[in-house]
Amino acid sequence: MTVIKQFGWLCIFVLSTSTLVAQSKLLQSGPMVGYSTMKEVLLWVQTKKAAKVYFKYWEEGKPQTKMSTPAVLTKAKTGFVAKVVAEVSQGKKYAYELYINNRLVKRPYPLKFQSQTLWQYRTDPPPFKFVFGSCAYVNEPEVDRPGKSYGGDFHIFKTILDQKPDFMVWGGDNVYLREVDWNSRTGIMQRYTHTRSLPELQPLWGSVHHFATWDDHDFGPDNSDGSFWNKELTTEAFKLFWGNPNYGVAGGISGTFTWNDVQFFLMDNRYFRTSSNPQLQKPQMLGDRQLQWLVEALKYSRASFKFVVVGSQVLNNTDFSKAYWAENYSKYKVEQQKLIKAIKEANVRGVVFLTGDRHHTELSKLEQNTHYPLYDVTISPFTAGASGKRGEGEKNTLRVPNTYVGVRNFAVMEVKGPRRNRVLTMKVLDSKGKEMWKYEIKARDLRKK
Repeated sequence: MTVIKQFGWLCIFVLSTSTLVAQSKLLQSGPMVGYSTMKEVLLWVQTKKAAKVYFKYWEEGKPQTKMSTPAVLTKAKTGFVAKVVAEVSQGKKYAYELYINNRLVKRPYPLKFQSQTLWQYRTDPPPFKFVFGSCAYVNEPEVDRPGKSYGGDFHIFKTILDQKPDFMVWGGDNVYLREVDWNSRTGIMQRYTHTRSLPELQPLWGSVHHFATWDDHDFGPDNSDGSFWNKELTTEAFKLFWGNPNYGVAGGISGTFTWNDVQFFLMDNRYFRTSSNPQLQKPQMLGDRQLQWLVEALKYSRASFKFVVVGSQVLNNTDFSKAYWAENYSKYKVEQQKLIKAIKEANVRGVVFLTGDRHHTELSKLEQNTHYPLYDVTISPFTAGASGKRGEGEKNTLRVPNTYVGVRNFAVMEVKGPRRNRVLTMKVLDSKGKEMWKYEIKARDLRKK
């Protein structure tokens, strides 16, 4: 503190520049905006050491109405992560600011969030836009493989932010654990911290809501299954570093959330996964409990679109039985067909699969033995190495022509229209924002004729 004026008993103080800098230096990553409901929004932040953190927030254009969240003390045991709930009113947009040890920490980009709208029985559901993708590799030369850096085009995250999405869904391989990480809690937490702290990501964390599921690289080693010895540690890290509204509703990190009239089902394709060896009596990717929950939840849902988010491709019918390096649900054909059959028999409307993993993008469309076309929207990668033309020759007979993309990319998905005639428009953009392809799906076409 520096005294700048004294009037008798009254002293006026200002913070020195060094004090403000000291507080900002305590910030490791974030803040990040997590889930949003009509009554609360999750805010996330990570500090470099133990500190007290809280947020002040206000309805946009009304800074005089500032509210404050509870204060949370970050601890080494939980990676110096704080997850704080802001109580909100429905259908509002808010600005916010971060405080560490009671001092304002300014960010050189906007910090904002929104609550969801109460539209039911009142109006048509509002239009909204979200981004989907997978495979975000952040380089660390000391522990990366020798040679050319595997990660790149980190400007993609600014390109994503420029699309002004309401939220973002991360489809797995959001973090790439390395050999130095797999065997210790220290390594796992350091990898999550290193990835989360990428400078190009910070503005995106600050004003777009984020949801996530995982795949093999944020779960464990490449192509890992439920036998991974430290899966409880990676489960702990995933829950600490992401802001989903729920975890483990069907075991593992599975969960669900809604946005307006759409519901997302975030599936765990690793925790219960067995070997795909056909000599095993019952190879499985999701497992009985999770599969049963998914089918029942899909049957119950009244959403216009029901997005099932899975790390591995669901519909790609390329035979990978002899390819140890490639995975899809076809390696677990009995369980795959059980799910597809259940969707048909239960007459579930509006199902669309969102998948990642493959380091290329493609749209698969299944029309045989279904009531309506089932789509699998595979979007990959964000910043990991892209497959180029390597995957173009795969024998996926369900691939929609001209939807293969072998460069770093992401999908912008917009839902709009009257309640009974909702339309999903998908646009795939490369890292600089160039449109690669566009596709439209009407909700009324995703139901039994």
